[in-house]
Amino acid sequence: MITVHLRYEIDPDKLDDFTAYGRTWIRLVEKHGGTHHGYFLPSEGDSDEAFALFTFPSLAKYEVYRTASKSDPECVEAFGFARRTGCIRRYERRFLSPVFDGA
Repeated sequence: MITVHLRYEIDPDKLDDFTAYGRTWIRLVEKHGGTHHGYFLPSEGDSDEAFALFTFPSLAKYEVYRTASKSDPECVEAFGFARRTGCIRRYERRFLSPVFDGA
């Protein structure tokens, strides 16, 4: 299992656009075989930082999703929406291995 952690630097004046973007990607990740754990938006503290977490059964399955997202019309539109609105300034991607209770 692999969990992807995304850290976004967003435009705080475009939070509604980023929220719409996030809602779209939750569905798209699940459409392509992942489990989305949600987007986490600014509440208190930094107003330009947001996070997302989603999991795939393996790194190989994640790579299949990444390849498919480049040609899936809904994914291409979601990428375009972020570019057009400028709601995302930059992002970082990390890969994590979850640890669960061994009991």
